[in-house]
This record gives sequence, C-alpha cells and structure tokens, in this order.
Amino acid sequence: MRSPAISRRAALGGLLLAPLAAPRIARAQGAGQGAWPDRPVRIVVPFTPGGSTDIIARALAAELQDTLGQPFVVENRGGAGGTIGTEVVAHAPADGYTLLMGHIGTLAVNPSLYRNLSYDTVQSFAPITLAAVVPNVMVVNPRKMPSGGISELVAMAKRRPRSLTYGSGGNGSAAHIAMAAFCLATGVEMEHIPYRGTAPMMNDLIGGTIDLTFTGGPPILPPVRAGMLRALGVSSDHRLSGAPDIPTVAEQGVPGFEANQWYGLVAPANTPRPIVDRLNAECARILKGEKLRPRLESEGAEAAPGTPEAFRDFITAERARWGDVVRRADLKPD
Repeated sequence: MRSPAISRRAALGGLLLAPLAAPRIARAQGAGQGAWPDRPVRIVVPFTPGGSTDIIARALAAELQDTLGQPFVVENRGGAGGTIGTEVVAHAPADGYTLLMGHIGTLAVNPSLYRNLSYDTVQSFAPITLAAVVPNVMVVNPRKMPSGGISELVAMAKRRPRSLTYGSGGNGSAAHIAMAAFCLATGVEMEHIPYRGTAPMMNDLIGGTIDLTFTGGPPILPPVRAGMLRALGVSSDHRLSGAPDIPTVAEQGVPGFEANQWYGLVAPANTPRPIVDRLNAECARILKGEKLRPRLESEGAEAAPGTPEAFRDFITAERARWGDVVRRADLKPD
C-alpha cells in the first residue's frame, strides 16, 4: 500500500495529467481518506430546472465528471426559497458525495428571511469555491414598454405607484431581493408576483402576464437576443462582456447601484479537507479554462473562483449586506 506521503504527491501530480487518467489519480489521492470519488457525486440545486443556478451547476457538473471520472449528477430539490434543498445538503454525510450549488438567496438572504432554519449557512457548510458572479439584467415585455430605459421606468412607476408588476422565482429569491434593492434606491413601488421557479415566471413575462423582472443573465439573455424581451440595464458596476450594448443601472441615474447574483459550491461541514481542496482546484481550473469561461460570459456570467476561506468571508459579508435589505424592505417568505 502506498504511504500517505506518496499518496499526497500522487494527488498533486494528478492535476497535471490528462483527464483519461482521472479515475486512477482519484484513487491515489483518496488513499487514507477512502477512494474519492469512487461512485456518483450529486450536486443539489435547491430550485426548479431552468434558472441560473441550474444552468451553472449543470455546466460545472459536466466538466467535473470528465475530469474526475465519476458521474456528477444534478438533483433539483426546489421549494421554500431554496431552504428544502439546502437543508438536505446541510444534514447529508460529510463524505464528498453530496454538494450544494448555493447562491446569494440560499446562503446570504435566507438567514434573514426565514426563522428557525435547521442549519446555519456558515457553520453548517464547508465552502469549496465561489463559482460565478451573475449580474442581474432588468428586462421588460416589449409590448408593455416598447422604448425607454431605467429613468423612464422609474418615472412611470412614480406616476402610477404599484401599477407595474415584476416577477421572481419566489419570495426572497435573487430576483426579488434585487428588485427590492432597486425600489429602495429609487423610491418607487411595484407589485411583486412570486412564482415557483424562474422558468414559469419567464413564460408569463414573455407572454405579457407580468411587466418586468430583474434576474440573472443566463435565462434572460437568449430571449432578449431573440427579441422576445427588451433589456433595460444590468446590475453590475460595469457592462457585461457578453452583452456590451446593455447599459448599467448605475449609469442611468441610479449612481452606485449594484445587486449581483452569485453562485458557489459548498459541502456539508466537516467534509475532509483533501476532498475540499481537490474540488477547489478542479473548479478553479475549469472555471478559468477556455472551454467554460467563454460560455459563461456569453450568458452574462463571470467566473470568480477563489479559496475556500475567501468564499466563507464573502458569504459572511453578503449575509450582513442583504440582511439589511430584507429588514428595510420588510420582505417576507412564502
């Protein structure tokens, strides 16, 4: 049997070898911790299919599967603003075979929105890496608002308070929190229409049942490019490289405004550090690579890998920031 020192050297060397060698390398890396992965790994997405979290999780899962030689299966466990799927992972065995594709709502907003959660979004998880930052894109149904930008929308909303309707994937979702921040920043009131997921909300927006939404780029940009929706602005402090023609909200009369979604991979607390480090290294390589990074950018996402420690600090800071918005806007869950 190989010594632990040799096993560690094999693990590090494995990062430099071709993907076809991944199963053998994974076995060497896992010596002393159990062979990981030696069976399928599931990535829980705590939302219905079709939203940004699902799109990013599936793209990353496909690359991890090719690299590590075992299936990475995305499992959608939606409901209660993402708390159901998040709870599943928080209480799963800490063995590296159950991961969570968390995001701003599940890891930063929900602690302020939901009382009596059975988990803590910092203490109950082992952060692996921040994966991507996804600026929100405000879009309208072009039949409802055929022209104009953010300033015109604000003027319309002020003339007719609560007459405009905006959709989201549910109370406390990323789209809901982004629009709440926008309303606080501009002093307007709009009627929130929560849905059970991004996909049904998008169907109603395109169909004209609701007026607008302010959500992540991946599900938004394709219908914008097809002319089914019209983009008004992006929530980041810079224009998207994949959609440079869409101005920022900040440059349209709301200075300093920024309200981005973000996504990151976490595991149950106490997951062995060698597994966390292996996933962190592989995710960083994949997210910075020429195969996935351009795809993310074309869909309005920006790869943002970092260390597990940096991701933990980021989650803590975001909890404080968005908890303040929840309180000021008096947001309530379903």
